[in-house]
Amino acid sequence: MVEATSTANQKEAASSARFRKLPERIRPEDMIATQETEPPPDPTMGRDSERDFMLRNAGF
Repeated sequence: MVEATSTANQKEAASSARFRKLPERIRPEDMIATQETEPPPDPTMGRDSERDFMLRNAGF
């Protein structure tokens, strides 16, 4: 029974020692993942949507 108690005490001491010190702080700059991106494609694809609207609806 003495061995079981000493083993239990050792396990308890090891687990309590594990939580005595907090882990190192993580800076907010290190928490952000960045990735290089390309600019999005032109949604009008080079067309003049105002002119196209005018031509469609003006009756030319």
